[in-house]
Amino acid sequence: MSQFNDYYANTGAGGGGFMTGGSPYGSASGSPGGASRKSEIAHSLRPLTVLQLLNATQAHSDAEWMLDDTELGQVTVVGHVVSIQSQATNNLYWLDDGTGRIEARHWIDSSIEESEPGSSAITEGSYIRVSGTLKMFGSKRYVNATHIRPVKSPHEIYFHLLEAMTVTLIWAKGAPPRAGQNPSTTIPQAQVAGPPAVGGSAYTAQSHPPATNNNQYSHLPKLEYTIITFMLSQPSKEEGVHVRSIARAVGGDAAAISDALDKLMDDGLVFTTIDDSHFKVAD
Repeated sequence: MSQFNDYYANTGAGGGGFMTGGSPYGSASGSPGGASRKSEIAHSLRPLTVLQLLNATQAHSDAEWMLDDTELGQVTVVGHVVSIQSQATNNLYWLDDGTGRIEARHWIDSSIEESEPGSSAITEGSYIRVSGTLKMFGSKRYVNATHIRPVKSPHEIYFHLLEAMTVTLIWAKGAPPRAGQNPSTTIPQAQVAGPPAVGGSAYTAQSHPPATNNNQYSHLPKLEYTIITFMLSQPSKEEGVHVRSIARAVGGDAAAISDALDKLMDDGLVFTTIDDSHFKVAD
């Protein structure tokens, strides 16, 4: 979707930094170093809805913002300007995109204003694109806007929502295979306590160990086999896979999933990594 980078003009972010190669932050395969990955994330621009910004979490005031176990760097949001409050040093914009409302604070800087033609013409009732970082002051979160401009095409509004959904799905399920490329591994159509079947989506296909390597786990009970097969289908990361991602993919009873993970750890097949919520398959 980076071919539509006209919508990122004057945001200082090129084509958004997300869709190049069909995967956010680059290729879904491979395992870049932790420091390099954090640097890429910090300098990448992620399209989000207001609701996603409101759902982001922060472990402490100096910690990075996280959404679905993924660090947030630069963010961009498109919204309807509900109100504008002009002050001596900054302008406050209340934005509503249909999923929620959030404040965007744009500090007045002559060099920035000159690089963003039309920003002074923003009025209440119009749509704007805001790019910047998520901040918290007291108990109130806001977007510290580094770039802001009017939305001139109604298609940009729909494009932004579609791109935000696409990036979120890629993070949750992995990048789909390229045209003409066969998935290297799939998750069996297993159901646990009646949830949707695991694996029917092309988004679960990853360039990880081929399906034939899963034969060594064929003796496992269905739930444990489904969990470990899903973990093998995910991109290789030093931190492994978060238990929330496992539960979302496998479905079923949370206690049963927890017990299955405990058994897999007891058998030495998986282990925890950076905390008790991240798991990785033992080599």
